Amino acid sequence: MNKSQPYKSQSYNEQPKSHEQPKMQRKILFRSLVGNSKAMLAVRKDIEQVAPSDANVLILGESGTGKEVVARNVHYHSRRRNKAFVPVNCGAIPPDLLESELFGHEKGAFTGAISARQGRFSMAEGGTLFLDEIGEMTMAMQVKLLRVLEERTFERVGGNTTIHADIRIVAATNRNLKEMVTQGKFREDLYFRLDVFPIRLPALRERITDLPLLVNELISRLEHNKGSSVRFSTDAIMALSQYNWPGNVRELANQIERMAIKHPCGLVQSQHLPEKFQCATQSVPQQLDVAAIDAIMQKPQAESTSFTTPGLNFPAEDFDLKAYMANIEVSIIQTALDKSHGVIAHAAKSLGMQRTTLAEKMRKYHISRPMESSAA
Repeated sequence: MNKSQPYKSQSYNEQPKSHEQPKMQRKILFRSLVGNSKAMLAVRKDIEQVAPSDANVLILGESGTGKEVVARNVHYHSRRRNKAFVPVNCGAIPPDLLESELFGHEKGAFTGAISARQGRFSMAEGGTLFLDEIGEMTMAMQVKLLRVLEERTFERVGGNTTIHADIRIVAATNRNLKEMVTQGKFREDLYFRLDVFPIRLPALRERITDLPLLVNELISRLEHNKGSSVRFSTDAIMALSQYNWPGNVRELANQIERMAIKHPCGLVQSQHLPEKFQCATQSVPQQLDVAAIDAIMQKPQAESTSFTTPGLNFPAEDFDLKAYMANIEVSIIQTALDKSHGVIAHAAKSLGMQRTTLAEKMRKYHISRPMESSAA
């Protein structure tokens, strides 16, 4: 995705009459956040609690853990979901250009400003502005951002017209902002403005039991996006689980792609892995059980996503067959949409139905097309 353009979520459902998500949709929340570990369940609960509000969110976590995925989920499950989601990497934009990037500028405001330009705040109007790497922002820009958060207004660089900002702020950082406040490198008042609802994303080594599910999910994405595939044996998964993963899920995704190139459509054994996995220590806090790995890796790819298809255990009482079958249909439709990256025509073809039929079912169950994400 081109980071210079605003992301606009596309919805094909009728808006619910209230802010509460339909029961059917709750079954498939957070499908991009793969994993069933206690840490990831806590993250999903946090998102579910904060998404309906307009509270500022501060996402904390190491690089590569998927902070933008969390930000997109907060937006996607909020009342702003039909407006733009606009990401800004504060660390990738030169400090002298960040003000113009955020607030826009008028023609002639500075050398090179040959025309007026709207900033990311204007692009995100009514939606969500995601400020990634907020800890890299200069003190001067922190003052200007604080003013916008307090007054909900701003001016373009070189302009004097006050512009109202109806946006939600979601910020993220891999740095310790509390420590930066103590060191005088981050404004305390801005920190408290951003830290209304913190969400901490665990490192991969802290949720290593999710690794088989992540491997299956990343292979599925690789198959769809690049037409290549690979499989991992149980001993290979065990070797991967014993590694510390300093690059987290991003490093795992890169490693899977590398193995798919070296062993296209093949089975990767532990001896095929790079040396760093051969020398991995047994220091990972949670180790995987061999039987658990086998059970996960033998499932079809569609079953390895973070939502679960209802089981086949018949309840003792109060069984609603209509709701049960509807839940199954929703899960299957959502799986098809995920695998087709939201292309309704492709999803309909894989399900053996007409596009209009699938669109009607999406409206019926309040299902929206999935959003692209850069991390799992």
